[in-house]
Amino acid sequence: MPDARLLDAAVANNASWCDLVCRSAGLPTVTGPGLWSTPHRSPDAYPDAVTLRPGVPVADVLAAVDDTDGASVKDSFADLDLAPHGWSVLFEAQWLARAAVSATATGLPWRTVVGDALPHWLAAHGSAVIVPDVLDDPDVRLLLAADAEGPVAVAALHRSGAGGDTVVGVSNVQVLRGGPGLVWSDLTVLARRELGAHPLVGYESGPDLLPPVAVGFGPVGPLRVWVR
Repeated sequence: MPDARLLDAAVANNASWCDLVCRSAGLPTVTGPGLWSTPHRSPDAYPDAVTLRPGVPVADVLAAVDDTDGASVKDSFADLDLAPHGWSVLFEAQWLARAAVSATATGLPWRTVVGDALPHWLAAHGSAVIVPDVLDDPDVRLLLAADAEGPVAVAALHRSGAGGDTVVGVSNVQVLRGGPGLVWSDLTVLARRELGAHPLVGYESGPDLLPPVAVGFGPVGPLRVWVR
């Protein structure tokens, strides 16, 4: 898949994941041709809006969200200027993508989280945002690696798209012990095993970019997250 299509697929996948998390939390959402949004404040660490294409007018973005302190917008193509409206850049990141892998073995003891194990995943992740309804989606896998000493890492996989544009998003990666390189390598295997041989997408920033790049992910475009 060309980089431009991978970028669009990564953006759409992330917006779809945000939509699922917000709807599962009881929030209304709106998906238009250029913007995903929720008019109410999203759960912690989730945006109130995600641009789906370049060139979305600033006025449209601000009109779609609760434009008060604490609101956030994922500027998927790093082309908005919200600073004149009282917003600042929270962080900048890179969309990432890589082809499906052919490997079948993992180095850590992973398991797919079901309902009664969700509290363990949330505790290891350090949040309480994901609710049990998210696990009912057949395109979602929450993953937990743990050994006798406790949790090692957690992550989320989310499949979206159709046909040749199907991708699997890798997100919510938290490494509690050991090397992040092994965790990311394992996740490429688990994505294929759990959700099929599709390209993998996601985003990371700063030092967190290094482990996925080391296992074959490459940058396909910049993004910014703005906060009010």
